[in-house]
Amino acid sequence: MSEYFKNISKIKYEGRNSTEPLAFKYYDPDQLIGGKTMKEHLKFALSWWHTMGGDGTDMFGVGTADKTWGESDPAARSKAKVDAAFEIMDKLSIEYFCFHDRDLSPEYGSLAETNEKLDEVTDYIAEKQKETGIKCLWGTAKCFDHPRYMHGAGTSPSADVFAFTAAQIKKAIEATVKLGGNGYVFWGGREGYETLLNTDMGLELDNMARLMHMAVEYGRSIGFKGDFYIEPKPKEPTKHQYDFDTATVLGFLRKYGLEKDFRMNIEANHATLAQHTFQHELRVARVNGVFGSIDANQGDPLLGWDTDQFPTNIYDAALCMYEVLKAGGFTNGGLNFDAKARRGSFTQEDIFFSYIAGMDTFALGLRIAQKMIDDGRIDKFIADRYSSWNTGIGKDIIDGKAGFAELEKYALSKGEVTSSLSSGRQEMLEAYINNIMFSI
Repeated sequence: MSEYFKNISKIKYEGRNSTEPLAFKYYDPDQLIGGKTMKEHLKFALSWWHTMGGDGTDMFGVGTADKTWGESDPAARSKAKVDAAFEIMDKLSIEYFCFHDRDLSPEYGSLAETNEKLDEVTDYIAEKQKETGIKCLWGTAKCFDHPRYMHGAGTSPSADVFAFTAAQIKKAIEATVKLGGNGYVFWGGREGYETLLNTDMGLELDNMARLMHMAVEYGRSIGFKGDFYIEPKPKEPTKHQYDFDTATVLGFLRKYGLEKDFRMNIEANHATLAQHTFQHELRVARVNGVFGSIDANQGDPLLGWDTDQFPTNIYDAALCMYEVLKAGGFTNGGLNFDAKARRGSFTQEDIFFSYIAGMDTFALGLRIAQKMIDDGRIDKFIADRYSSWNTGIGKDIIDGKAGFAELEKYALSKGEVTSSLSSGRQEMLEAYINNIMFSI
């Protein structure tokens, strides 16, 4: 087996004062935070698509990074990617990976041949997993880039395309189970519309639900015990995607009786596109009991597309990990770096610089989030602000003892209520976070 990164040794934790680019400043895998090690809290995962295949190609130019891994033959390249990926994960101490089926192995002349070649690659990965202990976080099917999916996959107007989609997802679920994955993701891709003038929205949503029910039924029948995820995204590549945001997806799941099997895979950049904060999407998932996994990246609020940058925003990472800790931490999910080095960052070293930046960002975010909880000022402020619901009329409302008649009687006797309101003190709370962050 070739060593692809001969000039890079295993990345070590050197602490905040280190100036070595190829070292962790904040990610110490074995450090205890709130009773668990950092690696248990964070569950970092390598994204197969960006890391092993993304070469910097964009709408305006060809690739700038060589991601052929020294192979021109597609089958040989697929195995070379496996070797290189496991070397990256070993040197970065990353214990998980995520994949699309076609990232592992491309399409060949027929579905049968494509499936056969995919089996060869997943057999090879399974061997590497036994040698290293590296695990699959989740898998998914790439049902959006081939021309057959130009009008959608599960929501296509063509029943033939729907059937092909089902066959591809069936195989992807099998691959996920084979590699020990505890998650399977549905991302909307082209499940949406460009114009309602040619769209039967009701049928498309019904069909997407049918596809998901089939996936759950089949997955459970072959022993998949993990979570199915939906990854919300409002637009791009379609103008409007049906999985617009967490709240929209919740409505879909509840309408079609899928809420028991599905949770959310929240991506930071997709929250930006939906004009939400990352924390908002996580909070909506958490309070509705559907928090599952995270695609760790960031977008640029000045740009209107999915830039998939490696996360370096400490404030966002801290508020993200605050929600994760409040949710009780990850179960089957984790932090998948659905992120790519910038097009101008094209060297092999840039893969490592990018992951180190992202891992350190979330390690620091975890430390800050735990300190926010330990500090207690924010939790106490919120508890005090809503204390009127613990006694008196508030408790009667919650206990179902007060209806309109009782509330009208209370309001008439109470008179004006502005005197019972307290300041929201947003600026003070934001200053608390700054105080906590910069005392780390």
